[in-house]
Amino acid sequence: MATIDKVRVIVVGDSGVGKSSLTHLICHNQPIKNPSWTIGCSVEVMLHEYKEGTPYQKTYFVELWDIGGSSSHRNTRSVFYQPTHGLCAILWDFIPLKFYDYTVGIILVHDLTNRKSQQNLTKWLAEVLNKDGNSKSRPSSFDSYDPEQFVGSTQIPILVIGTKLDLAAEVRPNVTRRCSPIAEECGADEILLDCHQVKSLAPGSGTSVKLTRFFDKVIERRYHRQGERLSSCPPERRRPKLYTD
Repeated sequence: MATIDKVRVIVVGDSGVGKSSLTHLICHNQPIKNPSWTIGCSVEVMLHEYKEGTPYQKTYFVELWDIGGSSSHRNTRSVFYQPTHGLCAILWDFIPLKFYDYTVGIILVHDLTNRKSQQNLTKWLAEVLNKDGNSKSRPSSFDSYDPEQFVGSTQIPILVIGTKLDLAAEVRPNVTRRCSPIAEECGADEILLDCHQVKSLAPGSGTSVKLTRFFDKVIERRYHRQGERLSSCPPERRRPKLYTD
């Protein structure tokens, strides 16, 4: 049986914004009945068809790591972030592939009825990027991140997701009219949805298309970045990898 390659995506946001409900909906295509508070990390796994319907189509595992958002666990969360930051900091072309972990994407989640949770996404992103296992070498400020490192296809993919869309209209009538600031700063797509509705991610919908595009970017960053020549030719014509395990 052929081995299926995998990628890991970190899912972060304030406690109570609906990260567990979101990851369950994405991976199982159905709402979770009784979500519980996440302590530490919870992992959901799904199969994703990369470039579905094209000659480059291939099946991958996508692991969604739902990180608990409680502030009381802030000092212990860094163990889940280290591989993510390593991919941001290391020069891809000069390090053998065996040195790479497979974390190559970040999903930032906020509650559309809670403006503070949206504002805190900047802090969450900075926390992920600054926790590289060497706190002395990184600034302690939550706001110490550079949005420019996410602009363009060569940088780590980010997706911003706003939950509780069904309740947002009552609390914040204009919430759907513009992207959140962090999505604009990082050049990221943003999805607004209700995690209790399967149709929120219906095939062919705008939200589904954005999610698929995000996963494709994550996979492309992990497995298809040995130069544009490799990604622009059919799989059977690609040259062998430059590095081996």
